[in-house]
Amino acid sequence: MTHTLQMENVNVGGFDLMPSPEDVKHRLPLTPAAARTVITGRETIERILDRKDPRMFVIVGPCSIHDPAAGLDYAGRLKRLAEDLADTFFLLMRIYFEKPRTATGWKGFINDPRMDDSFHIEEGMQKAREFLLRVAELGLPAATEALDPIAPQYLGDLISWTAIGARTSESQTHREMSSGLSTPVGFKNGTDGDIEAAVNAIRSASLPHSFLGINPQGRSAVVRTRGNRYGHIVLRGGAERPNYDTVSVSLVEQTLARAKLPLNIVVDCSHANSYKRPELQPLVMRDVVHQIRQGNRSIVGLMIESFIEAGNQPIPADLAQLRYGCSVTDACLDWATTERVLREARGPLHDALAARHGEPQSDPAAA
Repeated sequence: MTHTLQMENVNVGGFDLMPSPEDVKHRLPLTPAAARTVITGRETIERILDRKDPRMFVIVGPCSIHDPAAGLDYAGRLKRLAEDLADTFFLLMRIYFEKPRTATGWKGFINDPRMDDSFHIEEGMQKAREFLLRVAELGLPAATEALDPIAPQYLGDLISWTAIGARTSESQTHREMSSGLSTPVGFKNGTDGDIEAAVNAIRSASLPHSFLGINPQGRSAVVRTRGNRYGHIVLRGGAERPNYDTVSVSLVEQTLARAKLPLNIVVDCSHANSYKRPELQPLVMRDVVHQIRQGNRSIVGLMIESFIEAGNQPIPADLAQLRYGCSVTDACLDWATTERVLREARGPLHDALAARHGEPQSDPAAA
C-alpha cells in the first residue's frame, strides 16, 4: 500500500479564510469626517518633522486597547485636552491592537478580541476598524504599532502615525513595510538600547522596495513602494537604563548627523526610560521639557502610556471582574496625572518651542 507523504503544512491545523481588506472597508467605510482627521494628523506631524510647525506631537494612551467602551471614554477626555493644549502640543491617541510577546501572553485585541484564546481574528480586525473610525470621527488622530505586515491593508487609512517596535526595527519585513506606509514612522531603539538598528531602519525605509504582500482584494501581490521620507527615531531606553538624558540625546544627534538624517527625536517616557514604572513617566517628561528650555532642538515628540486608572491588572478567568479603564498589558499612568503633567508642561514649553521655530536645522551633510 502506497502512503502519500505530507510535504507541506505539517504543523498547520487549518486555514480559516479572512474577509479581504476591501470587504472590511466596504462594511466600515471611511467617512469624510474621519478622513479629515487622518489627513490633518499626518500633515501636522510632517510639518512638525519639517520644522514648519513649532509644536511637539505627543502620542498618549493605553498600552493596548482591550475594552472599546473604556477606550472611547479615554478618547473623549483626550480630545477635550487636545483642544485646550493645541497651541503647544498636537495630541494623538495611542491605539495599539497588537502586542509582541517574548514567549507567551495575550497578543492583543485583533488576535484575541474575546480574551479567551479563541483567536477570532476576523472579528478582532473588524472591531479594531470600527474603534478607529469612532475615534477619528471625534476628531482625534490615531497612532499605532505596525506588527503584522498585512494589518495595514485593513486599517492603514485610519492611522496618522506608526511605530515600529524595539523588537522589529531590525526586521527587513518591517523596514520594507514602512517604506510603503502612508504615515510618518517612528523606529524604536532596540531592547538592548542600541540605536544603530533604528537608524539603519530609517535609511532603509526611505528607499523604494519590492516585497510580497496582499492587495486590497486580499490576493497575493508584489508590493512596490516609493520610500517613506518621514522616518525618525524613538528613544525608549534599553539594557536596564534610560536614554532620554542630555548625553544620550546628544549622542543620538551625532549618529543621525553622521547618517545624514534629519535630527528628529521622539522620547518614549515609558518602557526602559521609566524602568516600566508609570509613576516615573512625569519625571522623564519634565527632564525633556528642561532640555528644550535649555536649547535642545532635536526632540520633536513624546510618548506616554496612560489610561483612566493607574497601573495594570491580570486578565481574569471571569472577564466581568476586569477593572474598568485599567490596562491588561503594561502599567499606565492614570488620567488625572496625565492631564496634570501635560497642562503643567504647556506653559514652560510654549515660548521655548516658539523660539526655536524657524531656526534651520543643522545640515547633516555638513557634520
